[in-house]
Amino acid sequence: MKFKRLILAALPAILFALPTAQALAQAQEMEIVVWAPADQNERYRFEAVALAANVLNEELKIEGRDIKVTVSARSFAGSQTWQQLKQGFSLAVEAGQGPHIIVGGHEDIPVWGNAGLIYPIEEYIDLEAWPFVDVFPSLWPIMSWNGQIWGVPQDAESRPFFGWIPHLKAIGYSDADVAALPEKVKSGQYTLQNVLEDAKKIQDKGLVEKGYGFYPRATKGGDYWQFYAVQKGGDMIDDTSGKLILDKGALLGYYQFFYDAVFKYEVTKKNHLGMEWDQWYNEVANGKAGLWHGGTWHYARYTRREGLDDFFGTVMFALIPSGGAGGKATTLTHPLTYLISKQAKGEELEIAARLITIVSEPRLNTLHAIASAHLGITNAQTKVSQYSDDRWTAEATDLLKSAFALPNSVDFGQYDTLVWKGLTATWSGDLSPQDAVDTVVKEMAATMGNKVIIR
Repeated sequence: MKFKRLILAALPAILFALPTAQALAQAQEMEIVVWAPADQNERYRFEAVALAANVLNEELKIEGRDIKVTVSARSFAGSQTWQQLKQGFSLAVEAGQGPHIIVGGHEDIPVWGNAGLIYPIEEYIDLEAWPFVDVFPSLWPIMSWNGQIWGVPQDAESRPFFGWIPHLKAIGYSDADVAALPEKVKSGQYTLQNVLEDAKKIQDKGLVEKGYGFYPRATKGGDYWQFYAVQKGGDMIDDTSGKLILDKGALLGYYQFFYDAVFKYEVTKKNHLGMEWDQWYNEVANGKAGLWHGGTWHYARYTRREGLDDFFGTVMFALIPSGGAGGKATTLTHPLTYLISKQAKGEELEIAARLITIVSEPRLNTLHAIASAHLGITNAQTKVSQYSDDRWTAEATDLLKSAFALPNSVDFGQYDTLVWKGLTATWSGDLSPQDAVDTVVKEMAATMGNKVIIR
């Protein structure tokens, strides 16, 4: 009874201290618009910002600020996701519209920064404070351009080499051999040449159809740069000058691997590129392909929509194998990033930065990691039970230790287009690998000049 009387006695003081309904009604409402590439699995790219707004609104009350933050979002999904997002963002901001926060690829930083469409985020957040001080150190250089940090990593991922375990066993691998394969890849004992040989054995056994032994990504994408990076000399950027690098030997090794896959070993189809993604996912998740490469987030698609029940008993995953002597196994990471758009003005800048800070904390970021099968961004996140208890995120995070990222350069688009043109010419048989290298080098020297170091 005494406890109840104390509560009742204190109640008027508590009520006096709390904002009144009238005061809350008078609070200035600030709408923050978020754009993100997101399907159903990736919904927390924007939904987590709305959750962060709930926390921020409580903080603003404590601070006595008469602001109530609301979040509205636009998600971009489907085959045209990136094209629509990138084109739409540039046009919207130039027209004085668009989002205050956008989730983009790290490679968008130099393009949008150079065009004046985004702010350097380091001017609005404290990189030495929580949670940013705990972000994996390897991610910050990927967020940088022109001497400044422009974005905060929204997630991380890598692009592993995969193998269908029943097919590997059928060509002579024991359980112990399969278990040891990721380490053999990492140490360089298992190379891209072994990939071609095993893919051919899988086909010759009749386990998959001709052209399904090695099943690459279905369309153009950064994943293909992995097959350049694993070659001896496969560097992409000069840290001193900031210029792009094209190594002719590494490029030849890259083109030769795919030429051999299509024409010498016949383990990859000549008309493979351009196939529908739904078909590709279904085939690799159901044993119709022997070996392939894809993203860590594909795990969500394989185990949910495609119905792969026993992933770890059925699929082996590892780094992309080395191209041979002098090369090293690696994998591409392509972190998406929270960026603040020039559409944000005045207090909107501060609020957008605070939302990005809250949404980067371990528990909120883990919602995205588990829902989408992406990887986390902080050390503390690996200790969050949902993350650490999930076998896929726990094991796949280890791949980040060996990962590289595409260079943040305003010239990367042209460089990438020319190298892809050479690959498709090789893949189709229009040019030999060496002729394709010579053609790319000639065109790059003519059109890009001293923007690229050709060696």
